Amino acid sequence: MATNIRVLYDGKYYIEPLVKSVKWSGDVAKPHRTLQVSLSNTINGEEQAVDIEVGKEIRFYADGVGLFRGIIFEYSVNNRGDATLIAHDENVYLTKNVDTRKFVNMTAQAIVKEIGKAYGIPTGDISATGYVIPKLILRNMTLWDMIVTALTETRKQNGRKFVPVASNGKLHLREKKDGAVRWMLEDGVNITSASRSRSIEETRTSVKVIGGDDKKPLTATETDAAMVKQYGLMQHLEQAESDLKQSAITQLAKQRLKDLAKVNEEVSVEALGIADVVAGTAVYAFESMTDLVGGFYVNADTHTFQGGVHLMDVTLSKTDDLPKLEYEDDPVKKAEVKKKKKKAAGKTTKAKKTKKPKASDSFIQSISNR
Repeated sequence: MATNIRVLYDGKYYIEPLVKSVKWSGDVAKPHRTLQVSLSNTINGEEQAVDIEVGKEIRFYADGVGLFRGIIFEYSVNNRGDATLIAHDENVYLTKNVDTRKFVNMTAQAIVKEIGKAYGIPTGDISATGYVIPKLILRNMTLWDMIVTALTETRKQNGRKFVPVASNGKLHLREKKDGAVRWMLEDGVNITSASRSRSIEETRTSVKVIGGDDKKPLTATETDAAMVKQYGLMQHLEQAESDLKQSAITQLAKQRLKDLAKVNEEVSVEALGIADVVAGTAVYAFESMTDLVGGFYVNADTHTFQGGVHLMDVTLSKTDDLPKLEYEDDPVKKAEVKKKKKKAAGKTTKAKKTKKPKASDSFIQSISNR
């Protein structure tokens, strides 16, 4: 059965008679989905049929269902009228703004709301994320990287996964939970080609977390004995924030081991298109040659609509590879603190030799200024 598409430009013009093909794509590593439309934008071969401008809205429908709403960021046309436009949904603005921000005692939920309010990005349903992050100082980061950092810190502590989603012109934050798989990809039915790879390059079988300070260090180590026996000892070392308690450091080590003690598996599948199979969803796949069987997460997808045919290329993984961005405490402040400590230590040594009481006052003052 042929797929019927419609493309609405600027809320006024349905331009599908000019359209040659449409590619609609997404990736869990990006906040936005992208629409690429190839068209023959001429009727007489001498002038463009529709004056398409960047910054205008474009909408895409397949079989009456709205799949995309976004802004045109690129448009090109040649002397034959062959044209291409590329549009992104509203979440793209998370990647187009760079700033430095400080967040103290806030959840990722609160951080997303504050970012949306500060930068004029409309927000919808923002799920409660639970974990209160003691401090985040984020320098020269896109808004997207700020959100990913906050979500990464949350996931490291409570294991909960959240994903930003654009819908109806608003930014939403939804918790990602394991649920019933609704779609099946199977050779001889809808799979046209498939490939599979497995790797332990990024696998870690032990995790050590170090926290506290030089005077009172706190550590926690978690090891998966079964994986060590099978794949060898591969330890991940992580520096926790200095103000985390032992219980939080232990929980962090347990969660990081859970995240890292996995064999990474990636599968590429070409199949008949299913509009609901997009990055972030889950499918059940079966293909005999690659010994592909079981449930997988969709990491990336590209749906192609051409000549009434809808096909898709999807990248699948056994692990839920939501984007992660590790937080490193303010490097400038760390350098300043280290410098002050060194200076203070020097003054203390000198004070011991001369026995001048003011030296200890200087030491206390240098510490309080950190």
